[in-house]
Amino acid sequence: MRKTFSKFWVASKQPRKQRKYRYNAPSHIRHSMLSAHLQKGLRKELGRRSMALKKGDEVEIRRGEFRGRRGAVSAVDMKRLKILIEGIKRKKVSGQDIQVPIDPSNVVIVKVNLEDKKRKKIISRKTPETKQ
Repeated sequence: MRKTFSKFWVASKQPRKQRKYRYNAPSHIRHSMLSAHLQKGLRKELGRRSMALKKGDEVEIRRGEFRGRRGAVSAVDMKRLKILIEGIKRKKVSGQDIQVPIDPSNVVIVKVNLEDKKRKKIISRKTPETKQ
């Protein structure tokens, strides 16, 4: 089995190959793996179903121990494919508070951070034209 990433890889049912694909993926593909669904109101407004997560986006956790909690994305971990959310913390045995990494598939984007010019351009390119 090759150790490098192949852009021609289509699909496999084998979990080991799925894990290998994710582990060896380059950063431009990893970025798309860090996307989450938009809330229903935002879907209609932006004309798309999901977006890549970015620092500053406000999200709501839908699955897991912290279900129902909201917060802004404080960091996006490209290596581990996880996000860190403000206010989602756990105590270590030493008593120190640490942020809990959350999988992007378990959150829904509630508010999009539109400070980035490139992101605005992407949204304007993807939004459907209104009929007059």
